[in-house]
This record gives sequence, C-alpha cells and structure tokens, in this order.
Amino acid sequence: MITNPFREETISKQLAEPCTIVIFGATGDLTHRKLVPALYNIAQDGDLPHGTRIVGFARRDKSDEQFRDELAEMNAKVSRQGHDEKVWEKFASNIFYHQSTFDDADGYASLASKLTELEDENGGAGNRLFYLSSAPEFFDDILVHLKGAGLNENRDDKWARVIVEKPFGKDLATAQHLNEVLSTTFHEADTYRIDHYLGKETAQNIMVLRFANAIFEPLWNNRFIDHVQVTCSEDLGMEGGRGGYYDTAGALRDMVQNHLLQLISLMAMEPPVDLSADGVRDAKVNVLRALRPMASPEDVGKNVVRAQYTEGSVNGEKVPGYREEDRVNPESLTEAYVALRLHIDNWRWEGVPFYLRMGKRLPKKSTEISIHFKKAPNVLFNKLHVDSRENVLVIRIQPDEGNSLRMVSKIPGANMRMESVKMDFRYSTSFGKASPEAYERLLLDAMSGDATLFARRDEVETAWKFIDEIEHAWHQSVTPPPMAEYEAGSWGPTEADALLAQDGHLWRRL
Repeated sequence: MITNPFREETISKQLAEPCTIVIFGATGDLTHRKLVPALYNIAQDGDLPHGTRIVGFARRDKSDEQFRDELAEMNAKVSRQGHDEKVWEKFASNIFYHQSTFDDADGYASLASKLTELEDENGGAGNRLFYLSSAPEFFDDILVHLKGAGLNENRDDKWARVIVEKPFGKDLATAQHLNEVLSTTFHEADTYRIDHYLGKETAQNIMVLRFANAIFEPLWNNRFIDHVQVTCSEDLGMEGGRGGYYDTAGALRDMVQNHLLQLISLMAMEPPVDLSADGVRDAKVNVLRALRPMASPEDVGKNVVRAQYTEGSVNGEKVPGYREEDRVNPESLTEAYVALRLHIDNWRWEGVPFYLRMGKRLPKKSTEISIHFKKAPNVLFNKLHVDSRENVLVIRIQPDEGNSLRMVSKIPGANMRMESVKMDFRYSTSFGKASPEAYERLLLDAMSGDATLFARRDEVETAWKFIDEIEHAWHQSVTPPPMAEYEAGSWGPTEADALLAQDGHLWRRL
C-alpha cells in the first residue's frame, strides 16, 4: 500500500456540540441497528462531545436499564468496531428512556421536565436534537406536540434542531404538507431531512473527484461523456414483513425519488459557489429543476420501464415472485424494479442520457454510478479486436466503496493486441481503515449545524414533482404503460435492456 506523507486536511469543520438527542420511535429497528450503534462508534472514536445524552421516546413501558440492555444486545451484533464493554458502560450511562404515546401532550410536558433535569446535572449544554425515527404517519403529531411543549424553541445560545427520516411524504402534496408543518415548528436552518446515501464516503467524494482533479473536470460534459448509468441492485425481497410498506410505495418512490436523484444531482451539478450548505444545495436543486419533464403517459412509456419479479433463484435459494410475497396484494400493480432514461436540459448535459435502474431480487447488492466516455477515433486500431474501447469511470457507492477507471492497454508480446484494464481505488485499502457508517457522519453534522448533506425543502418538492408525473401515468391515466416481468435472480426485464438498446447502449455488468 502506498501512503502519502504529505496528506493533510485542507478544510476544517465546525466541531459537534454536546446535546441531548431525543429519538422518537426508540424501540424500532432503525434505532437499534443504526442510530445507537452509530453514536456508540462515534464515542469509541473519541468524537462524541462530552455531555451528550440520548433519550428514547416510545409507547412501551420499560426502565432505563431494560432499554440499555436491549440496545447493548443489538450493538454487539452490528457495531462497525465491535462491542467493547468498557466503552459501552460509559456510553450507556448517558442513555435514558421516556415512555409516552406520540399523541399525548402530557408525555411531552414530562419530557420537557426530564430534559431540563438531565441538563441541570453536571452542567449540561442545553442543546437538543430531536430525531423523528417513527413511522411517518406520526410526524405531524410529534412536531405539533413538540411545539406545544415549547421544545422547538432556541433558548438564549442553546439550539433545538430536528432530524426527519425519509420518506418525506409519498407524493408532492404530502411532502408540501409535511414541510408546512415543519416550517411552523422549526426554522428551515434547524431542519435536517436525512438521506443516509449522502452520508456514504463515496457519495461525499463525488465533489472531490470532480472539482479537485484537473483530469476529470474539463471532461465532465457532453463533449466527452456519452452517457451515465446509475444502478442500485438488491438481492433481498420482502423479508421481515416489509411487503406491507413496500406495496404502498414501490421502487420509484422508495429509492429513486430520494437516493438516486440525490446521486444524480451530485454527479451532474455545476460547481457550487462555495462549500457552504446552501452553496452545495443550490447547485443540486438546479439539476433537479433541469430534468426534462415526462408530461404525458407516452413520455413515460418511452422512457420508463416498471416490472415485478417472478419466482426464481437468488444466491442458490429458491424465492417466490413479488405477488406471492408476504403482505403483498396478489393483484398488485406496484413495481419492484424500475428503469428510467432521464435528460438534463442544460448547457453541460444537452444530449447525454442518464439511465437509472433499481430492483429487488437481483443477483447481488450493489450501488454504483458509471460514467461512459465517448470512444476515441477508430482510425488507428479499427482492425484490432478489443472487447470495448470505451473508457468508463465507476463510482462504487456500496459495497467495497471506491472508484475504478477502465482503459485500453496493449497486451505484452510481439503482436499489437489490446485489452481493457482497470485502475482501482478502494477506501478500505488506501486509507487503512473502514469508512464510518453513513449515520455516523450525518449525526455529527447535525450536532455541528452543518446541513450540507441533508435535503432542503425545495430539493424534496422538486424531486416529487418529477416523480409524480410518472406515478400519474402509471396509476391514473386511461392507458397506463404495461407492467413487465423478470425472473428473480436475473438482472431485470428485457424491456429495460431494450430501453438502452434504442440508443445503442448496454447496461454495465456489475
């Protein structure tokens, strides 16, 4: 491994401030598997501000000790750095439990008293971070009652902030409603809409890759890039009772509206005026505003493929079709796979198609962006056989985070023979340590007041406006585009292959 003795940090970040983190929906899976392990790993790294406390808010009756024991059991299973009992003991001493339903005003009044009591001990900081980890139907109740108890207010030099988990609505109308409730409760500057994809190191590295490397930025336009592909594949189906939720959402709303459009906006945006939160988010939302609308069912039919998986085999295990999954309507018209062809109507990207695909029950779990450059002139080597002369830059979001660049090289020997080869960069080997979990970075950013990696109100609503056009064509038009099928364990329907073939392209093999 090559190390760089001259590596240094060039941008200093504002430090996270101690606070009390109140998690609504504290007995849920997200709290146990992601949030508390993330905070534990931050503590193990020595980055959790002294005096930070965690208060779980949920309806089940339990003691502080019961809550801590449950969290410890899961942390031992999933923590990125393992489970150190000494570290956990000190960490868990600042975890507390508060029992209440989400619609009980008295529960919030007693929460306010509890927070004041905890903060008065040992000179607590008084900052408060409220995390909405409940089911989205409770968001309104939680926000209204936080305001009713006066917990939403900044006090003197003490701040109050809120983190909202996705989904941010299920369409434009519900997203606007949620944003209205948020705006009457917390200032936009104190509102953090979390998308864990933006906390992944490789997603954060997109801006560095583009704007800090002179070999890429001059080529990052329609003169040199032929097309772009974004793939998010999952080998799982509807395990763990997920079918009940998924059948009301689908691949487009569950993944494309937030995660994949966020990646597209980072990949396609113009250089921001600075690295401030609003500087970056202004540049991102301009990409979303430039997406070519799909104004009719005909546009959707030409540019979007939806599909459901049928019975098949994944990783050697026989699995049922989507409509046979637990809690899925046997006559469901919800897509488990979606492929789209997008166009960004601005100066930089005119004429460059962006292809997105997301599907369940595909052969492997992976998320990546691949930038396919235009081929070099064919005059010199047109008689030589080579699989591809296309240069491809791949940004691997998960797993095995990193980048690779495919280029053509001569095969050693007397004859002129060529073959595609790869230059590869992996975070795990280049920096000698595992990347922090996405929630670790995002929680620290919220505690430090840095909203760069969080979605702003206009980002969310602009993305929903685009998605609603497709949903309308599928579910409300007289002649909706058909539902395709693919065998579980395959790479999707033939119709998705045909979508790219219209432009002379192929999906990249992962």
